[in-house]
Amino acid sequence: MRLRALLETEALGLRLLGGEDELDRTVRGVMTTDLRDPSRYLTGGELVLTGLAWRRNSADSEPFVRILASAGVAGLAAGEAELGDIPDDLVSACRHHRLPLFAVNEDVAFATITEYVVRQVSGERAGDLAAVVDRHRRLMTSGPAGGGPDVVLDLLTTDLDLRAWVLSPTGRQIAGAGEPLPPGVCAALAGEHLAAVRTGRRGPHRISLQGIAYSLFPIRGAGRAPGGPGGRDVRESVLSDWLLAVEADAGDWPAERLDLLQGVTQLIAVERDRRDAARTVRRRLAQEVLELVQTGAPPAEIAARLRVAAPVLLPGLGAAPHWQVVVARVDWEGGDIPGGPVAQSLLEEILVDPSVSGPEPSDRIAVAHTGDEAIALVPLPAQTGEGGDDKAPEAALHADELLATVREPLRAGLADDGRLTLGVSAAVHSAEGLRGALEEARHARRVAAARPGRVCAAGHHELASHVLLLPFVPDDVRRAFTARLLDPLRDYDRRHRAELIPTLEAFLDCDGSWTRCATRLHLHVNTLRYRVGRIEQLTSRDLSRLEDKLDFFLALRMS
Repeated sequence: MRLRALLETEALGLRLLGGEDELDRTVRGVMTTDLRDPSRYLTGGELVLTGLAWRRNSADSEPFVRILASAGVAGLAAGEAELGDIPDDLVSACRHHRLPLFAVNEDVAFATITEYVVRQVSGERAGDLAAVVDRHRRLMTSGPAGGGPDVVLDLLTTDLDLRAWVLSPTGRQIAGAGEPLPPGVCAALAGEHLAAVRTGRRGPHRISLQGIAYSLFPIRGAGRAPGGPGGRDVRESVLSDWLLAVEADAGDWPAERLDLLQGVTQLIAVERDRRDAARTVRRRLAQEVLELVQTGAPPAEIAARLRVAAPVLLPGLGAAPHWQVVVARVDWEGGDIPGGPVAQSLLEEILVDPSVSGPEPSDRIAVAHTGDEAIALVPLPAQTGEGGDDKAPEAALHADELLATVREPLRAGLADDGRLTLGVSAAVHSAEGLRGALEEARHARRVAAARPGRVCAAGHHELASHVLLLPFVPDDVRRAFTARLLDPLRDYDRRHRAELIPTLEAFLDCDGSWTRCATRLHLHVNTLRYRVGRIEQLTSRDLSRLEDKLDFFLALRMS
């Protein structure tokens, strides 16, 4: 029961003297004492009743209240029969330690309050214990075989008045009771959960988001429990485990209710394992196709295998689909944690539309893994043009869009020792193009890996640009090349404020057009010619030559 309920019970004759903001504290028992130090008899959560016989002078209040606050008592109720009004020093001490203080009317016996609290607390405990048995039975019969996570969460709402949602590690809603959570809230909850798991905090993790309290419970399948003696490294599962988000603060829950929620997570974990097992067929199909592609099998053999895969991934599809390949890699510092399985389960989640709730959309994704690399074979419904010919599918995947909504949660899960890189190929419409798509996705991932950051992606369109070459230039070569060309200009700008570097950038951007460059810089053409001449003099280069223009361009891009 709550302190607020005691205050609202007129028969108890309680008057609040301080602690209005703490009235939602839970009362787990009651104790009457006039000892100066009753700490040995306190376990936390009690309403302490006192007649103030321990108080000899005003200096006694502070140590008495400090002892109660340290023991975690819920509140203090002082009788008015002995001293009349409650002393101001006791009121001040309770306010300092944020301990709710009540005055007990002299006409009310402590025994009356004790009897009421004991009756209420005992009744609640008995009700909780009886309900736990019944709810476990009902949850077991309503678990995965009886309708999946949604049914289990509906029982939490109807029986315990708890709103709850099952979220993926990227913040996508898998299941929920009632209104869905906004995507931004889901992503924030997933990020908080992953950060807490990476720091080793035990669940449930309690947070406040937009003024609402949530408790986050990890959902771990069989063999996934990390940590502890002989336990698995948390990094092996942190980016694949689901979580249960409950709209409540579990900090003051009794053990019976916490046990019940742990049982709920175990039931949902069974459903998670069942769905993982159902992915085995799709994973095997992807593995078979990719082995054929990588070993140089004839296109006809690859096409035959694709015809088997298409109905499984896109049931009811009439025309043969287009295909895209996505390659992902998860690397952990030290290299002692295999990244392939983590990348596989993570890629299966990333490729699902984040706006779609429920686990079913992942049934259209086939992901295999080899070593630390995961490879996804993604079917795209073919689009028919006006002449009846296939055209590029409108639903093609784009690298940046894949990570747009999941970047922040994944950063929290990767912490400061993990990295995810991802590459996306163009869409191909035949078996002949699949090998090229795989190599294209792998090259795009390498481009992403050359960039800074914990979560990076690159698409096929970035492979058609000279910019592709820049990330692979060694740092020492990069520094030497840019220093040789640009340092003389920087030094001159620093001494004379001549703006030679901005002038060079504008000149190259205008393709060497004197008129357009002068207009952009708001300069007379003669002034521009003077600056370009100074650039050529300082660097011994000729900006009318293509080779020198290209060197300057690359130096500016690498600086």
